[in-house]
Amino acid sequence: MDSKLHLLESFSARGADGVDYTVHGYEHLASDATITDGREHWASTGIFEYRLADGSRVDVAGDGSMRIAKSGLALSVRKTAPA
Repeated sequence: MDSKLHLLESFSARGADGVDYTVHGYEHLASDATITDGREHWASTGIFEYRLADGSRVDVAGDGSMRIAKSGLALSVRKTAPA
């Protein structure tokens, strides 16, 4: 089965180390062979993942808290002021 990632969102997060990080949220898609119109079609697998801009994995807990998987560094979503 062919699969690919689809970028859903990007946002800034502040690490417990005081550094700003860019986090990307992806949805896993799988090739949908049930549609045979000669074009590629993709369907959601229901699996999502978050990664830093450098590709490092970000774990998201059920309460929404985030940590960089490799280092355990906590991340907090940067709130933007309304325009």
